[in-house]
Amino acid sequence: MNDAGWKLEFASRFRRRADELKALYYELYHHNLCGWDTFASMLYRVWEERPEALKELDRTREKAPNWYKKRDLTGMQLDVKAFAGTLKGVQKKLDYIAECGVNYLHFARLLAGKEERGVYGVSDFRRVQPELGTMNDLAVLAAKCHERSILVGLDFVLNHTGDSHEWARRAKAGEREYQNRYFLYDTWDLPNAYEQTMPQELPVAAPGNFSWCEEAQKAVMTTFYPDQWDLNYAHYAVFNEMAENLLFLFNQGADMIRLEAAPFLWKALGTNCRNLRQTHAIVRMLRMACDIVCPGAVLLGDTEMDPRDAAAYFGTMEKPECHMLYNGRAMSALWNTMATHDVRLLHYQLEQTLALPRDHSFLHSLRCRDGIDWNLDFGYLAQLGQQEAAHKKYLNDYFTGKWLGSTARGETDNENGCLCGTAASLCGLEAAEEKDDSEALNQAIRKHLMLHALIFTLNGLPVLCGGDEIAQMNDHAYRDDPEKREDARCLHRGDLDWKRAAQRKRKTTVPGRVFSGIKALETLRRDNPVFDDGAEIRMMNAGSNHILCIGRSVRGEKLLALFNFSDDDQTAWLNDPTMYVDMLSGEFGSANAVTVPGGGFKWLLQK
Repeated sequence: MNDAGWKLEFASRFRRRADELKALYYELYHHNLCGWDTFASMLYRVWEERPEALKELDRTREKAPNWYKKRDLTGMQLDVKAFAGTLKGVQKKLDYIAECGVNYLHFARLLAGKEERGVYGVSDFRRVQPELGTMNDLAVLAAKCHERSILVGLDFVLNHTGDSHEWARRAKAGEREYQNRYFLYDTWDLPNAYEQTMPQELPVAAPGNFSWCEEAQKAVMTTFYPDQWDLNYAHYAVFNEMAENLLFLFNQGADMIRLEAAPFLWKALGTNCRNLRQTHAIVRMLRMACDIVCPGAVLLGDTEMDPRDAAAYFGTMEKPECHMLYNGRAMSALWNTMATHDVRLLHYQLEQTLALPRDHSFLHSLRCRDGIDWNLDFGYLAQLGQQEAAHKKYLNDYFTGKWLGSTARGETDNENGCLCGTAASLCGLEAAEEKDDSEALNQAIRKHLMLHALIFTLNGLPVLCGGDEIAQMNDHAYRDDPEKREDARCLHRGDLDWKRAAQRKRKTTVPGRVFSGIKALETLRRDNPVFDDGAEIRMMNAGSNHILCIGRSVRGEKLLALFNFSDDDQTAWLNDPTMYVDMLSGEFGSANAVTVPGGGFKWLLQK
């Protein structure tokens, strides 16, 4: 398309959204015409800067707006340094990524900032961590990924900057304009007033919502850590420039960006400063900005709430916000089930998610870079006789191997309040190899594959954690590093074991069994319409609190997915005389009474 045609296309996109976008902007920023003009001009400028290849991709995706919901998508979250050292190193490993069956790469904590906080405190939204490469390296890598039909995802922290960011440095130096971009106060009067209604996010690691800044001689709002300063989105320049930073990253070739800490964006005295109406206005404006400049881009919401509450971040059909949400609650419930062998909480949690409109799409992962927190529905667990403090202690004892009979090998990170460890070690592989116990090893592999099968069964985007495809185990050597030994999260952040990865092609090895097992799941999901995102899904009663049963049906096909969280074989009593084929073994049989091996699963398909 020629330049004139592209300009008409931009104008058309802008015109369709201008009235709502301007109305929201004027409401938040008190009819600030100068701010609006700056924002609107920025949209056009950033669109002009967008590479032609990405503009063509936008046009293709506009014709198929649900392109990111296809059943052939499988993601992988990577720590660039641990995986390949640098972004250029990742480029050299794209053959391996393709062999894994992965076509979406999410690079965790890539932007410049303080590594000890997991790079949540970003110092520059337009620079990559120097040891990983440059922004140009990212753009080149994204282009190479697109040549292979691999999507690229990034994290974008919306709520705050690091205290080494230029804005914070200028605020410390006394520049009023930049102090106004944060929440800085000469006395503790207003901070104390905020504290009356603001809950604490990290009461152990970073108590309170404010810290004292010696350089500025002011109290500053720091919801998460003292070196992470909350942005004041009531200042129009904050929104304008953060929106431009987001679009800049999409222009480097990112296809999906996770909006970190979005629920905290708007602060108002006398409220809990969470999920306020103005927060949704900001996310809605960001969505419209993307729809104008880069309509092929996807916004991933990151919330730690119950899916029913988090669903507000989808917006509405007429006024959408995020395209997809990260389902952290399901991850916590899944590992809870591994420890209790009782599926009732997980069944309930998934039932709540399935009650949402079918077009709501979630990203599912077994764990994340920061570990597993126990963000569970303790109100529901109380009905099962579980009290929060005692239950959390049990879970941590179980997964650190302190509980009698547990084969899990994890560690707790006391500062961040999360469980650390790779999926393989938490499933018992490490303990089995230590004891040279072949039966325990087989069961640990079954559990590892069963958990992956579960996230492949759900609608949405399944995302592997780098290393899980070869059952990589914990990196205990982190304790020998003075810079890492105090951070238990380094247990599962070790460098990818490429010697172990080399065993993936030998199916008699543990890495080979796991690698081929996950590949089989990917292939079955890709090749069978019953895994379409539009399928009807329902939670079913298997007649056992140890077995989770999920039913899927679409266009005459029906799938029964059975997951046994017990260590022993269990029978699912489904009273279904229909003949099914076991998708992995090829065996035929009815679903009246189905035996599922301990820690295993079955996918039964009826056409």
